[in-house]
Amino acid sequence: QNVVVTQPAAKSVQLNQTISIDCKVSQKVAFWSGSQYLLSCNIQWYLQKSGEAPKLLIYAATTRQSGVSDRFRGSGSGSDYTLTISGVQAEDSGVYYCQHDYNYPFTQ
Repeated sequence: QNVVVTQPAAKSVQLNQTISIDCKVSQKVAFWSGSQYLLSCNIQWYLQKSGEAPKLLIYAATTRQSGVSDRFRGSGSGSDYTLTISGVQAEDSGVYYCQHDYNYPFTQ
């Protein structure tokens, strides 16, 4: 069964504003750890700019990729996840995607 990920269509922000982008997963996914079932929180966040490949910002819901500004913060668990960008800068513009590991690898 497919896991459907839902995001807002678009958001308009001003420079230096703090913005949150929500991501809702249609169902909770569990995996076998070897001794018990655990809920998967493996959400990735990507930023794609025009003409470029998607850039990984956050993985495992909350962990920033190396080199990514600490203005980007991931949070959430279960079915609801959020990417928060503090002090938005012009270079942050683009298309943001969330991806669940159940749908790995990333496809546009």
